[in-house]
Amino acid sequence: MSKVNVAIVGATGMVGRTFLEVLQERNFPIKNLYLFASKRSAGKKVKFNNKEYEVEELTENSFNKDIDIALFSAGGEISKKFAPIARDNGVIVVDNSSAWRMDKDIPLVVPEVNPEDIKWHKGIISNPNCSTIQCVVPLKPLNDAFGIKRIIFSTYQAVSGSGVGGMKDLENGIKGLENKKYPHQIAFNCLPHIDVFMDNDYTKEEMKMIEETKKILNDHDLKITTTAVRVPVNYGHSVSVNIEFNNSFEIKDLIEKLKSTEGIIIQDDPRKNIYPLATNAEGTDDVYIGRIRRDYSIENGVNMWVVADNIRKGAATNTVQIAELLLQEYFI
Repeated sequence: MSKVNVAIVGATGMVGRTFLEVLQERNFPIKNLYLFASKRSAGKKVKFNNKEYEVEELTENSFNKDIDIALFSAGGEISKKFAPIARDNGVIVVDNSSAWRMDKDIPLVVPEVNPEDIKWHKGIISNPNCSTIQCVVPLKPLNDAFGIKRIIFSTYQAVSGSGVGGMKDLENGIKGLENKKYPHQIAFNCLPHIDVFMDNDYTKEEMKMIEETKKILNDHDLKITTTAVRVPVNYGHSVSVNIEFNNSFEIKDLIEKLKSTEGIIIQDDPRKNIYPLATNAEGTDDVYIGRIRRDYSIENGVNMWVVADNIRKGAATNTVQIAELLLQEYFI
């Protein structure tokens, strides 16, 4: 496989640093590496594969270099401005912000679910919301097998999903200090409030999960509702997923479908206290599923507990996996 020239935008941020870790772990074939960040971070030194790189300030001329793939994680406004500049310079952008996710002309990709969608990209591919990613991995095989009628998501999301500021609020809150990122203390608390509230009284985070799931599963008539909650956990989002199917199913068949799906690990023996935990998912790339049980309140329903590391599979790893698809498609 050919080596490619790679740029990281937002290289000094939490996800940007994790991009580098995952690229190194997966032996991504890099010829030249370019690291971009804000003016404030320019000049910082970053180590990658035993070599030191200097972070450059991101400017409109940054993509005049010979860059094949750029991984973006610097926020929506930066992506809106600089992703088109990169694209127009012949770079394929994989963007981790929310800027392009609901654009009908831009693929929204989870490699285990809809890898074929990269084929219709026009220079930008979008990485879904972290909670959406870990949920659609199991939803895809179950939808194919039994046909999903309705989904209820209830999320329990780690503070790292809010970046360094969220983690600092938890750390300070435990010490009794004032919070700065969240509207209320997160320490010893749960906040049913992630991102801003919309006109329909859902939060933007909740609407992201609803609309992104429909787009990725290619079913815009799917019935979905969500409540997204921030909890005092550093890493690892947990989601209670309640699914109503169109067709009947046997639990053992459903579990076999999940077991045979790439990227899923079943941890489901509650009598031995075995079920997915955020602390166990931290630092890994798999989606963990347990507490699988029939929902007896409806005819064809099931409950599941779905856990994954939000910074890795929910962001950096999924982005790198998309880049690996691009390697196979364009750079062999």
